[in-house]
Amino acid sequence: MVRIINGKNVKILAHIAYKCFRLQEIFTHIKEFNNPGISPCIYALWHENQFLIHGIRDRKNLSVLISTSIDGEIVAGVCDKWGFKVVRGSSGKKGAVESTMQMLNWLKEGKCVTIMIDGPHGPLHKVKNGVVKLAQMSGAPIIPVHWYSPQKTFVHLPSWDKMKTPLGDCNILNIYGKPIYVNEHATDEELTKVKENIKSQLYELEKNEKEYYNEALKQKIWKKR
Repeated sequence: MVRIINGKNVKILAHIAYKCFRLQEIFTHIKEFNNPGISPCIYALWHENQFLIHGIRDRKNLSVLISTSIDGEIVAGVCDKWGFKVVRGSSGKKGAVESTMQMLNWLKEGKCVTIMIDGPHGPLHKVKNGVVKLAQMSGAPIIPVHWYSPQKTFVHLPSWDKMKTPLGDCNILNIYGKPIYVNEHATDEELTKVKENIKSQLYELEKNEKEYYNEALKQKIWKKR
């Protein structure tokens, strides 16, 4: 079977995807709720919510870790055109080291990074070690992020992670958790607790998403465009 996405057409597909996202951008209204505004920091999110990076302010100072797969090439192309700093990484030792060093340098410059902590291939909602190690090495806090909208135009795609995306006019809320700091001398047991904290906070944000959204409505934040 011929693979639809391959090295020959990936740039064309990235360009088409970017054009589609730019059209959707007109109808996408993302606001932030409880962003602690810490810089540098490491935004941690589930793979299904990766499009929420569009709602994080100051994107020129935000890098995004994206896999080196062909599918990741499309995402990287879109992010680059949108003004994000793209860091390519793989699960292999060499690729992981290179991407970690790039992100460390970015954090040392006082800028922020974003990591889909259960990507790029799952298992779903399993916090992998990379985000915790990066926080330990850099001293930058991990900030869990979730997004939500009750509108019918906020849909799940038929992918392994049930990725969420707006399709049409949609008000969306980016909801931020509490900063999580990792001691540079933390034991393996303490690092495991950090991973549990990240997962717990993300689940808590999802559990209370409607409450946060209703509070945002009371504050009329979408009328402050």
